[in-house]
Amino acid sequence: MAILVTGGAGYIGSHMVWALVDSGHDVVVLDRLSTGFRSAVAPQAHFYLGDLSDRDLLRKIFASHAIDAIFHFAGSVIVSESIATPMDYYANNTVNSSILIEEAVQAGIGKLVFSSTAAVYGPPADDRPVRETDPLRPQSPYGQSKLMTELMLADTARAHPDFRFVALRYFNVAGCDAKGRTGQSTRGATHLIKAACETALGLRPCLQIFGDDYPTPDGTGIRDYIHVDDLVGAHLRALAYLDDGGPSLTANCGYGAGASVREVIAAVERVAGRRLPVTIEAPRPGDAASVIADPGLAQDKLGWMAENPGLDAIVRTSLDWERRCLSARETPLGMAARRLAGGL
Repeated sequence: MAILVTGGAGYIGSHMVWALVDSGHDVVVLDRLSTGFRSAVAPQAHFYLGDLSDRDLLRKIFASHAIDAIFHFAGSVIVSESIATPMDYYANNTVNSSILIEEAVQAGIGKLVFSSTAAVYGPPADDRPVRETDPLRPQSPYGQSKLMTELMLADTARAHPDFRFVALRYFNVAGCDAKGRTGQSTRGATHLIKAACETALGLRPCLQIFGDDYPTPDGTGIRDYIHVDDLVGAHLRALAYLDDGGPSLTANCGYGAGASVREVIAAVERVAGRRLPVTIEAPRPGDAASVIADPGLAQDKLGWMAENPGLDAIVRTSLDWERRCLSARETPLGMAARRLAGGL
């Protein structure tokens, strides 16, 4: 199929592009490169530099490539940033998604897989894994903007029977391509595992723990970490599901098990072979004590099963990627970090 990947130069999007290329699809990438990298895009893909708000560009892509399906990753994803600049998030995540959906329907494109988030749930009411039927109470403009896009997709599917979607609610995505072709390269990334791996290699002076008095066994927040390769696998299953005529679906993407911040740190220390310096900071606005997925619906409806569960597998590929990035740097900081990494 000819497939458009919005945000295909970003962290998850670039992994998706490589997987689609590996599967033999004709891949088109649209990315404005605000956080992504042109070098992360598989060379076999057609690349367009631009924004989803550009209707003329979308129409050009649809006409030039006879797009069969869309993977929609483009968007802003930092909770704290969304609280500080809410209108930026509503513009980029919600308004731009509405333009994409409208233009897709006009072009007769009937299959879309959407990158949603567990942030649509808000703080869980109890300790059990979160189900898709649980109340939707997003605590940030980021979560609100993603939920609004889910609602637009559902309304569009009801109004246009030929249009169907799968919205995948991500939990905490981490890890990197096992073949080393792409990874988490976002500047100043807030992802815990990336920050911990950078700290292990001396690229950060210390790792910050945001809150250590949550009502959890060790006082730090618990999250469900999913390897990016498994998340990409869920997207491939979602495409196959839609291609087989499956009705629109919203499903969680997680492992159904959580790890605390301190457990993540211990895993990075175990794999890297060194202790990490840490500092304790105040909890961040919008952070919940514990968020764990119930992945049963994705397993049942999409036939998706995780292949890389466990923190060590995630950490190992993340650390390998950071070391690979270090080896490509020739700055004094890069050379000093490589000397440190050589002792790990």
